[in-house]
Amino acid sequence: MIRVKIPATSANLGPGFDCLGLALQLYNTITVETDQPFKISLTGSYSEGISNDENNLVWRTMCHLWKLLDYPTPSVALTLENHIPPARGLGSSSAAIVGGLIVANSLAGSPYTKDQLLQIANDIEGHPDNVTPALYGGVTLSVATEGGILPRVLTRSPKLRAVVVIPDLLLKTEKARGILPSHVSRNDAVFNISHAGLLIDAFIREEYSFLKEGMRDVLHQNQRAVLIPGLLETIEAALQAGAYGAALSGSGPTLLALTEPESEQHVAKAMLNVFNKHDIDAHSYALGIDFEGAIEI
Repeated sequence: MIRVKIPATSANLGPGFDCLGLALQLYNTITVETDQPFKISLTGSYSEGISNDENNLVWRTMCHLWKLLDYPTPSVALTLENHIPPARGLGSSSAAIVGGLIVANSLAGSPYTKDQLLQIANDIEGHPDNVTPALYGGVTLSVATEGGILPRVLTRSPKLRAVVVIPDLLLKTEKARGILPSHVSRNDAVFNISHAGLLIDAFIREEYSFLKEGMRDVLHQNQRAVLIPGLLETIEAALQAGAYGAALSGSGPTLLALTEPESEQHVAKAMLNVFNKHDIDAHSYALGIDFEGAIEI
């Protein structure tokens, strides 16, 4: 039997579009029993709407890796314990892809390194900002090079907490990406480059007071505000309540605020109040930053 635990992730962190992300202490678990008739069982907080046949993303990812290796598909039974909400901007698809790759690689005798699995995961997902922290843990930077994705872990255990507020809205990544313009101005590009640099510096130096400015963005958050009522107001409420910084989590609709432990409940309440004002149900988690990434347990 093989068991793999995969963390939720939050991508972009404001200005780091498609390249910055962090892993959160909220997990999906995949359990594989070998020499069993094929079956996918779903448990956990989020099972509704998840496929339990050959179309399941975990299973399709496993088969993709075995096809790359020309490895015969084994007969296995999967149990997927899902606690990462799907279609909410917390990396549920990346968790499925990363978990599927690790399980399939292990069953095949672990021929691929973690870095090689990252390249495969990026090919499947199409962008590395979630798959990199899911694999490596911590706060990560993913750099696209001619040789593939270069992963850098900026910090594994930042001295802060993550408040995630999840509104009761479904927002597919494709829709959230489709609303963005295909070209941006030079001024906007410079703005995001400089703010992403400040954000990275704040994490490395542990000078979290710079996160408020560092997490500002002009490339995607304002544009996506039309899809998420209260988005910009919720970010401002988090900052007013004492958060170091706040941003849309991935493509949304979840909002992420980074804060000191003493402020997390106050920040969560302030953010929830904004969604309530817009007649949107929402719930929150106060989470630590995962420092390991996906691991066999």
